[in-house]
Amino acid sequence: MDQGRQVFTVDLLERYAAKGHGVITCMAAGNDVIVIGTSKGWVIRHDFGVGNSNEIDLSVGRPGDQSIHRVFVDPGGSHCIATVVGPGGAETFYTHAKWTKPRILSKLKGLVVNAVAWNKQQITEVSTKEVILGTENGQLHELAVDEKDKKEKYIKFLFELTELPEVFMGLQMETASMINGTRYYVMAVTPTRLYSFTGFGTLETVFSGYLDRTVHFMELPGDIPNSELHFFIKQRRAVHFAWLSGAGIYHGGLNFGGQQSSSSGNENFIENKALLDYSKLSEGAEVVKPSSMALSEFHFLLLLGNKVKVVNRISEKIIEELQFDQTSDSASKGIIGLCSDATAGLFYAYDQNSIFQVSINDEGRDMWKVYLDMNEYTAALANCRDPFQRDQVYLVQAEAAFSSKDYFRAASFYAKINYILSFEEVTLKFISAGEQDALRTFLLRKLDNLEKSDKCQITMISTWTTELYLDKINRLLLEDDSASDNSNLEYQSIIKEFRAFLSDSKDVLDETTTMKLLESYGRVEELVYFASLKGHYEIVVHHYIQQGEAKKALEVLQKPSVPIDLQYKFAPDLVALDAYETVESWMTTKNLNPRKLIPAMMRYSSEPHAKNETHEVIKYLEYCVHRLHNEDPGVHNLLLSLYAKQEDDSSLLRFLQSKFGKGPENGPEFFYDPKYALRLCLKEKRMRACVHIYSMMSMHEEAVALALQIDSELAMAEADKVEDDEDLRKKLWLMIAKHVVEQEKGTKRENIRKAIAFLKETDGLLKIEDILPFFPDFALIDDFKEAICSSLEDYNKQIEQLKEEMNDATHGADNIRNDISALAQRCTIIDRDEECGVCQRKILTAGREFGTGRGYTLVGQMAPFYIFPCGHAFHAECLIAHVTRCTVEAHAEYILDLQKQLTLMGSEARRESNGTLSPEESIPSMTIDKLRSQLDDAIASECPFCGDLMIREISLPFINPEEEQHVLSSWEIKPSAGSQRNSISLPASA
Repeated sequence: MDQGRQVFTVDLLERYAAKGHGVITCMAAGNDVIVIGTSKGWVIRHDFGVGNSNEIDLSVGRPGDQSIHRVFVDPGGSHCIATVVGPGGAETFYTHAKWTKPRILSKLKGLVVNAVAWNKQQITEVSTKEVILGTENGQLHELAVDEKDKKEKYIKFLFELTELPEVFMGLQMETASMINGTRYYVMAVTPTRLYSFTGFGTLETVFSGYLDRTVHFMELPGDIPNSELHFFIKQRRAVHFAWLSGAGIYHGGLNFGGQQSSSSGNENFIENKALLDYSKLSEGAEVVKPSSMALSEFHFLLLLGNKVKVVNRISEKIIEELQFDQTSDSASKGIIGLCSDATAGLFYAYDQNSIFQVSINDEGRDMWKVYLDMNEYTAALANCRDPFQRDQVYLVQAEAAFSSKDYFRAASFYAKINYILSFEEVTLKFISAGEQDALRTFLLRKLDNLEKSDKCQITMISTWTTELYLDKINRLLLEDDSASDNSNLEYQSIIKEFRAFLSDSKDVLDETTTMKLLESYGRVEELVYFASLKGHYEIVVHHYIQQGEAKKALEVLQKPSVPIDLQYKFAPDLVALDAYETVESWMTTKNLNPRKLIPAMMRYSSEPHAKNETHEVIKYLEYCVHRLHNEDPGVHNLLLSLYAKQEDDSSLLRFLQSKFGKGPENGPEFFYDPKYALRLCLKEKRMRACVHIYSMMSMHEEAVALALQIDSELAMAEADKVEDDEDLRKKLWLMIAKHVVEQEKGTKRENIRKAIAFLKETDGLLKIEDILPFFPDFALIDDFKEAICSSLEDYNKQIEQLKEEMNDATHGADNIRNDISALAQRCTIIDRDEECGVCQRKILTAGREFGTGRGYTLVGQMAPFYIFPCGHAFHAECLIAHVTRCTVEAHAEYILDLQKQLTLMGSEARRESNGTLSPEESIPSMTIDKLRSQLDDAIASECPFCGDLMIREISLPFINPEEEQHVLSSWEIKPSAGSQRNSISLPASA
């Protein structure tokens, strides 16, 4: 124990506590309240919490000398029970902290109460709840008092010792709430026995259960001046007990409510029992038994004469002796007894006159040493207050394990030490002992205990651990050449452990150093594994390719974290190694650009393949084109080239005939280069494909010429594809006809018959005269007789049809001339009140009102006007103005120019009529009529109110831009000067 400062200290609390009412005979404490009983029957209550005291005389009305036998206070300091003994027998009183007069418990008259058990879990300031009283004649009674009633609620008999009637010297009670109700735990002591009771319900039902079953007890015979029972309370719950018996101090832990069931009837709720022999308290041969005791968390306070010896409950060693400053008259009789205040955590000792306070100063500070000396390491660690104390516990454990050559266990403990032993010292211990495996264990455990902020230390230790793993693997291989086989479990285990370490430490290991270590030890597989952990997938894939494991390499490349560029980089090697797996991987990989795989596919395609072998590159390219709708010309060109190299050209022709264009409306229908395709097909002698390509390039003559070398039917089909150019189509058919004629040279009549049959296939496009030049000059006309006659008949039909068309045209022209003549004689009737559609004046208005006819000839006094079949009529000047205003600018200028020319010519015509112009300068009337006709067409081709002009006016603004300023000024409201004078004043409302 630390001798620098004492755990327990003694202070004088009250010198003459009896205040002249005799001497102190007994004392109890609770919640900073001390109650003492005197030899003259007085009960004195000291409340140190509020600093006052009161005195109650319990001897009033009783004959002879009265003495307080025992006094009891609840843990809250509110309730007090006292027993008075005198010549007239014993009386028991109850008093409350708020009462000035006690209440006698008449039902207990004549019974000497030696022990009281309070219900610490349920007691309140105003109610005692259940209280158990133990008497001198071996009986137990239950009491309950409510402060407001000023009397006891009830007093019940509970139990009586019949087998061995003894006085009850101590009582304790605990309760525990469980699912099926409240469970009571009661312990009682006599001079030789410790009884335990437990049960559910009420105290009455609990004890009534023992009428037909044996009470559980522990018997320790021996003489003892004062048998006592104490509980140590921690957080309102008793955790251990001590019984001051004749044989020694019987103590142990308490377990309430955890194990026992309601039906088991097991009253043994004591655990970790032990007996402290009194011989350990005496230095000499004579054994002295304590006269009183108090219990703390770790110590017993034992009253031996005038001293209190403090004994550690765990080590059973005396750690201190407490002396008391007694008066001379009290010293002769010594200290009477000890009591404890569980609520305040204080202890008290008292003699006849004085009260002494025993205080605790951190009694658990050295308990870790106590447990450590007893090799109880778990308890020692639980009681350590700082890292240095824990280090000492770990050091003792480590040294013990190291001494017993349990190196792995020692390594685990050494790793937990942070302060009192350096890292280097520990590692040297294992190196000196040649325990590399234990050293590795130490390093691993050290890593577990380091803080994340110790990055440098973590990295160095991790690197060292890596080397130790590699050394262990090499030693296993040296010991057994076949260790790498699956049969060596130790080797497989260390490899698995090492890989797990690499996985856990990948973020703290230095990448370069670790990879160099793995490479220097020749651990290629672990190097690949570490590279995979660090994301260096290029190394991993390269390794698998070298090992010929394409599938594993592809699995790595398919990981989402692997850059897509590695797919392109390793594509040539992978497709050469395993084309099927590689292509399957490509087809399942998203965001793969087939264009970047073209070099790999070309390399694969350049190698020889079996005749019936599936071409994997063609399969992938078909997947890109048909499923992915790839539009890259490079991809299409490569697929076309591979098709062209196949013996069967059916795939090539299907590809060429397919339509792949899915883009813009005017986009291409195919994405390969037709010129490249043509060169390739010509090189590979794929003539049908060449014909198709020529046709797609609109090179129909070349297509037909090439098709004639293959098949006439193919040539005819190509010629039929031309539909919009009749001359070209005829030219193509002539090429075919010439080929057909020349193909059968020397067969004479048969040749002619085939030519005639060919003419029928042209659907009349070619005539016999078109193919006659292809026949030799000596061909007989008889052979063409039928064809020539048929052709002449066709010509005759065409001539007759042309005559009919000419007759119809002549008849139509006559009808038109008649209509024109009738139109010139057509007239319409105008009402005299008919108005102009523009100016709203009457149409039949005198011409002088308009000032001039402007090129028009006046009819009498009327102004020139226009009338339309719809019925609308307009003055000529009004119509011109309306049309020029509503039509487009260019048309308006054209109308105004015509009007100007007519006006000028009209003026000259008047001068001519007056004789002012010479005959050479006269204006032909034909010119004026032509201008007037042009003006009529410009302004009167349709009614302005019923034709397109009216429809176009919908988009015109109501106000023209040039009129905008004038209209705005006309709409402006200007206040008149006399407006205010003309305003009417309204009378005010009443």
